[in-house]
Amino acid sequence: MAASEIASSEELRAAIGALMSRARSDLAELVAFRSVADPRQYPREECDKAAAWVVEAFTDAGLHDVTTSPTPDGSLAVHGHAPGPSGSPTVLLYCHYDVQPPLGEAAWRSPIWELTERDGRWYGRGAADCKGNIVMHLTALRALQQHGGLPCGVKLICEGSEEQGTGGLEAFVPPNAELLRADAILVVDTGNFAVGVPTLTTTLRGMTSVDVRLTALASAMHSGMFGGPAPDPVLGLIQLLATLHDADGNTTVDGLDASQRWTGVDYPAEQFRADANVLEGVELMGDGAAADLLWARPSATVLGIDVPPVVGSSAAIQASAAARVSLRIPPGVEGRAAQDALVAHLRARVPWGLHCEIERVAVGDPFVGTLDGPAFEAMKVSMEEAFGHPMTTEGQGGSIPLCNVFAETFPDAEIMLLGVEEPKCLIHAPNESVDPREIEHTALAEALFLKRYAAAS
Repeated sequence: MAASEIASSEELRAAIGALMSRARSDLAELVAFRSVADPRQYPREECDKAAAWVVEAFTDAGLHDVTTSPTPDGSLAVHGHAPGPSGSPTVLLYCHYDVQPPLGEAAWRSPIWELTERDGRWYGRGAADCKGNIVMHLTALRALQQHGGLPCGVKLICEGSEEQGTGGLEAFVPPNAELLRADAILVVDTGNFAVGVPTLTTTLRGMTSVDVRLTALASAMHSGMFGGPAPDPVLGLIQLLATLHDADGNTTVDGLDASQRWTGVDYPAEQFRADANVLEGVELMGDGAAADLLWARPSATVLGIDVPPVVGSSAAIQASAAARVSLRIPPGVEGRAAQDALVAHLRARVPWGLHCEIERVAVGDPFVGTLDGPAFEAMKVSMEEAFGHPMTTEGQGGSIPLCNVFAETFPDAEIMLLGVEEPKCLIHAPNESVDPREIEHTALAEALFLKRYAAAS
């Protein structure tokens, strides 16, 4: 590497370090928006205000024509661009501004919608997933603007309903392909295997979910007068859900292979226990390694159950009960086929002739990302330089159906997944946080990548 390149890298490192105070204030403003993309829980204008903030911030960072467009699910996608020098490649930067519901205030140790620093981490809903990644993009772009401008073309797409799985951006991309077309796509909604370990996510499990409702009675009935022979839909639902796993905790959905092995990075059981906050004495589910169960096999989870809460319940047999079941699936299984298998499995096991309604909620295929090519090589070197550590790869238990849409719409683009998240972030859970060093190092990696990719093209 030439001396001028080393100096340029150090200039970028210093610039990003100086921008971290602005990154914190940016993230504080973003976290304050209660941008849960479900109007039943939070007003729609919270997402609209977050989208407007993103428009203004990326305009300030040097992108052109930054604006919003409605997607088919009613959310707003933010997009913009900045042309690069003649002949340079174009990179599409992805992120999302919507967040998961906070899951109640009682479990949070600090205000949900107020960025709070504690023990070197920044806490607040969305601090990592995915508002920390928005701030990371901004920090990288600002550093480059301070040192000669953007070395290649840059496009932005920031969606507003990713966490709800309603497919707004998936439907937006194909008819707007020219707006988003790029040589490389950075899907920045994942993260590192551990703090300080630069990681590309190379596989994503697919996801499907269904709502199942069992109904037995025309109305709730007194449990003392009718309990025994009267069918209990709550108990029936419990029995039905229990068929999704065997006694060892392996997922057992008819027609889905649950014996595959993961061949990438190992995930030691003790590290997984610590990352997942598993209580002492509680066993892990399944009879394979943690990496097998996370990245190579299907996994069924009960996300929610509609039954009366303990406090306020009465001595009555309920008329009906419902649950939402999520099924994560590894590469090699199509999302629709897995959903069909889940529906068939459940229908075949409904006890006592209970009336069963199953609503298909969401479906997404697994994904395999780029593992070679000029963008991949530029990213590998850039991440290792930014973090001072060899880059590794991992699978991801989460699902991002948009990745498959990108791959189908832009078959020649290199698609890579990265971000500021890591296990301690507790994304989707109470007390979500981000390590600011992950924002700093990932921003440097992205800035170095844009320069290195442009130079190699």
